[in-house]
Amino acid sequence: MRKRVIDIVQKQSSHPDRKWLDLEKLAVVEVSSENESFPIESALLPGKGSGWRASELGSQIIRLIFDNPQKLEWIRLNFEETKIERTQEYVLRWSDGDQSNQEIIRQQWNFSPEGTTSETEDHQVNLAAVTMLELIINPDINERNALASLEAMRLA
Repeated sequence: MRKRVIDIVQKQSSHPDRKWLDLEKLAVVEVSSENESFPIESALLPGKGSGWRASELGSQIIRLIFDNPQKLEWIRLNFEETKIERTQEYVLRWSDGDQSNQEIIRQQWNFSPEGTTSETEDHQVNLAAVTMLELIINPDINERNALASLEAMRLA
């Protein structure tokens, strides 16, 4: 796979006119665990805090269930880790209600406090009638004591 890591400022400014979906009005969110100081709203709604954190170790699920099918063209995920070195894997899956969950992407990222502490991924998609979007985060594939976290998730 060919890949480039680019500056986060470039990514955000390259699509200044993007209309992010108002998830608060369009979906119900299910989450496998949640630190009460870092609720899921902090990652899904702009200006609501400093991201989501799990309250339990291990893989975690964030699932958006849309009230009405949504067309998705863009998925932006932002993860940060400033304390421990770890290799995270995440999987994005979707459903249109008629088929089983279909994988969009499975990706790993290495975090290191002395080097890479932030990952922002922009996924351009063409999904016509999404009824469910699921993010599965394995915070450390080496099974050390790491908690899953998500700084931001935006959909357009």
